Amino acid sequence: MSFDLEAGLAARRAADLYRQRRVAQSPQAPGRVFGEGALLTFCSNDYLGLANHPEVSAGLARGSERWGVGAGASHLLAGHTAAHHALEEELADAVGRPRALLFSTGYMANVGVLGALLDRNGVVFSDRLNHASLIDAARLSRAEVQIYPHCDVAHLQRLLAAVNAPRRLIVTDAVFSMDGNLAPLAELAALAQRTGAWLMADDAHGFGVLGPEGAGSLAQAGLDTAAVPVLMGTLGKALGCFGAFVAGSEALIETLIQHARSYIYTTALPPALAEATRVALRLARAESWRREKLAFLIRRFRDGVGQLGLPLLASDTPIQPLIAGSSSRALAWSAHLEACGLLVPAVRPPTVPQGTARLRIVLTAAHGEGDVDRLLEALATLPETD
Repeated sequence: MSFDLEAGLAARRAADLYRQRRVAQSPQAPGRVFGEGALLTFCSNDYLGLANHPEVSAGLARGSERWGVGAGASHLLAGHTAAHHALEEELADAVGRPRALLFSTGYMANVGVLGALLDRNGVVFSDRLNHASLIDAARLSRAEVQIYPHCDVAHLQRLLAAVNAPRRLIVTDAVFSMDGNLAPLAELAALAQRTGAWLMADDAHGFGVLGPEGAGSLAQAGLDTAAVPVLMGTLGKALGCFGAFVAGSEALIETLIQHARSYIYTTALPPALAEATRVALRLARAESWRREKLAFLIRRFRDGVGQLGLPLLASDTPIQPLIAGSSSRALAWSAHLEACGLLVPAVRPPTVPQGTARLRIVLTAAHGEGDVDRLLEALATLPETD
């Protein structure tokens, strides 16, 4: 097989699957400036509107004055600072778990956890629509991987009953990143406890948005560490910063420190960024109006789309998927919205299954009612395309 890269790229263009980046020329906000001009965006995971918050920016500046920029080393050498340690303690308190451990990205956190907990003698049970980081983490763990249909607890129960392995780990998104729906966490937790398996939830899109004080999907479902031993959350979405964490028992965190390769063998997050994240976490917990406003905008949007009769998936989270079906239709819809001054990129396979290309519309607390109404007006004029 030759490295005919041009042919591969041409094939992606022909299939309407080619991806292109935009260059933003303004900070994170609903209204942003790109090379093409100003656009009202509905594609950011900055759910609480904290990415460009002045207090968070000031926290970063203060952190850099005290700590400089780079951490200089991994956490286990000389990179772990008081800023990192304080953030870990505050994250653990926020999600109601004994301890938390910082990772540089959510992808690295998922890879680190599965690699530390599983080997060739283990089995991982993964929801079919899990995020790519969980899929890759399962593959890299060297464990046997069994896929169960999306949110199908009965099917998962049959799979678990047929497997006798020393370690069995169920992994699921808590909020599915492309569909916006919640996993049946209480049912999964009960099944895991009945069968002696462990449950890991990736709450990247629930932490900060759901639950009391934004504690996340597990807190909203009333599930503690015993019910869900492994919780992963990210810091670059609702908190508007960067990085990730894993929260759980003392023994879990110490095991990850000893064995999670993506934690051990990488430079620590910049300590100034940890200081900024501490500010963002405090704001997210204290300012419940952000979640209340977001919930209001979600209801307003869904009511409006319901009146238009458009194919919107069921979701009570900020992720509102409008199903186009084909990649060509999704691209045409996205182009039409851009002509109306709105940025809503098309999401196509392999990010989503074949035949389910979509507009992944995302609402944030930084949007206003007028922004939502403007989006609804544009959606009412979507073209009829094949």
